[in-house]
Amino acid sequence: MHRLILLRHGQSRWNAEDRFTGWTDVGLTDRGIAEAREAAGLLKDAGIDVDVAFTSVLSRAIETLHLVLRDMDRLWLPVHKHWRLNERHYGALQGLNKAETAERHGAEQVFQWRRSWNVPPPPIEPDEPRSAVSDRRYAGIAKANLPRGESLKDTTDRVIPFWTEAISPALRLGARVLVSAHGNSLRGLVKHLDGVADQDIPLFEIPTGRPLVYELGADLTPLRRYFLGDGGTVEEITWPDREGSAAA
Repeated sequence: MHRLILLRHGQSRWNAEDRFTGWTDVGLTDRGIAEAREAAGLLKDAGIDVDVAFTSVLSRAIETLHLVLRDMDRLWLPVHKHWRLNERHYGALQGLNKAETAERHGAEQVFQWRRSWNVPPPPIEPDEPRSAVSDRRYAGIAKANLPRGESLKDTTDRVIPFWTEAISPALRLGARVLVSAHGNSLRGLVKHLDGVADQDIPLFEIPTGRPLVYELGADLTPLRRYFLGDGGTVEEITWPDREGSAAA
């Protein structure tokens, strides 16, 4: 059996302020720090260890991972960072308050931008300060390939190559893998692993700081998946209408 742990970062400052964050780099709140440490405790209490970790290039995911590894006495483990694990790019919505945006554009439109499968938000212009074009961490990526606004489908399409090229090979070698990332990049992985229907995956909620554990077969087909809870409890996840796993 192979084990994969998916962890959404702890609460960020813009989570607390109900803002569209996307690729904007914001830190954790005190609550977010506590959530990361609680995640480490849940993993230790469940007897789950880790051999290698993957994360995005955004501080909130990196900070969460470091807190977890520190509390597990695993800071020495190899950590691989990649932009393909970044949160969904919310384009011109980044930085805007969600409730205020709903008042301006209508709740239905904002719901489509947030929770549809293939409707992207309004794109951000490359010369805007909020654009990723001038961000040093993306210097090696052609400007034409940098997202200006992504749907969940777009996000999934850029996450899966990293799964194929980096994460799944580590699992096949027997490593116990921890991925510290974001709500939408992790949704993309869940959809790929479990073959979740397009209309179902946008509504699948991954709480901040709560480990989602996958037990995978030799071919990386999911055998079991569950959230860890307090006191050693688990919340099993089942999908009533699956399209068929594409984990390999």
